[in-house]
Amino acid sequence: MKLHIGNEIWNKAGAFYVRMSVFVLERNMELAEEFDQQDTAAIEYAVIYDNEHPISTGRYEILDKETIRIGRIATLKAYRGRALGRTIIQALEEIGQKKGCTKALIHSEQTAASFYRELGYKTASEEFYENNVPCILLEKSLEQH
Repeated sequence: MKLHIGNEIWNKAGAFYVRMSVFVLERNMELAEEFDQQDTAAIEYAVIYDNEHPISTGRYEILDKETIRIGRIATLKAYRGRALGRTIIQALEEIGQKKGCTKALIHSEQTAASFYRELGYKTASEEFYENNVPCILLEKSLEQH
């Protein structure tokens, strides 16, 4: 398995394939809601490939000089339970640190919040809804102690 992070069109296609499979086809989210205004040409995607097949993904954006927002973490059903989401998140946190960010944010569905808490994220908001799904904002300090 190989992790690639970039905004090349082929890598974006890999990320979109995983997101389409997980969020739209498996979870029945609306296509127009899943692929949003954050999916610009400049956004970079982390994709784990099993040979040439994309199997797990996430994206990030730098919100300001201190903050990276990580999102759209997804892994194909057949590959879950192998810590691929954790690998994606840790790689994106490292990018944030290299870019000088001291904080990471994640908009999480409530059902996934415990996964992010295991990675050191803490609740930073009241519950809110995205795509009719209960969500919460989580944050983590990226400062090295």
